[in-house]
Amino acid sequence: MKKILIADDEHKIIMTLEYAFKKAGYEVFIARDGSEVLELLKTEIPDIILLDIMMPNIDGYTTLSEIKKNENLSKTKVIFLSAKTGEANIKKGLDLGADDYITKPYSIKKLTERVEELLK
Repeated sequence: MKKILIADDEHKIIMTLEYAFKKAGYEVFIARDGSEVLELLKTEIPDIILLDIMMPNIDGYTTLSEIKKNENLSKTKVIFLSAKTGEANIKKGLDLGADDYITKPYSIKKLTERVEELLK
């Protein structure tokens, strides 16, 4: 079973994505901020991480920088899901090593398809 980590501080987004990906056959892990992501990654290695940028404690950019330092996570894909739609934000996210950057609002169907594509 493929593992997905959903990191977002918005409860509705977490609930919606958790439901969609469980239904699609994923084992789902949840984190509400960057520090929870980094803590969870000490014991779990997901296939893909959906990462919000604007989160409390540690933001998505800093979280991704920490993820990239961990050799065990070198095969883990990361998609930023963010309300930050500016080109500079998108460029920064991709430059840090994200595999994709999807702006909110987004289609759950298209997001699920993109996740599947990245994991092929």
